[in-house]
Amino acid sequence: MSDVIIREMTEKDIDQVLEIEKEAFETPWSREAFVLELVKNQLAKYIVAEKDDKIVGYGGLWLILDEGHITNIAVSSLYRGQGIGNLLIERLIEICEERGINNMTLEVRKSNLVAQSLYKKYDFIDCGIRKGYYTDTKEDAVIMWRIGEARGRS
Repeated sequence: MSDVIIREMTEKDIDQVLEIEKEAFETPWSREAFVLELVKNQLAKYIVAEKDDKIVGYGGLWLILDEGHITNIAVSSLYRGQGIGNLLIERLIEICEERGINNMTLEVRKSNLVAQSLYKKYDFIDCGIRKGYYTDTKEDAVIMWRIGEARGRS
């Protein structure tokens, strides 16, 4: 994946990020939500995956005290299965580690087994359920945590 660049998201990236967001999620974030995250939220860190000058994926993270909370990760449907999700997760983990943060968490739709599998590859484990978490469908969320330093990925 040497032709994919992972870098910080800028406001100029939002149009392309919104295309992926709308494609990936039943209730996509608005332009305003992304602008607020990039400009106002001092705890937020957002990255994009860029290939051939096109945004093909993105991920977001809140750095809260000693925890990293992954807010969202998505890859364009045209680029799924190419390891871009792995690169995004790896960079989000690195961002946490660079700040001495070893514990990370996220919520994922109970039905999103592909995402859960990706997170498990990076030592995230199921720790609970948030009943009816997703307001659009009332679907439950699986709460996943990655605790402490990474344990022997292969």
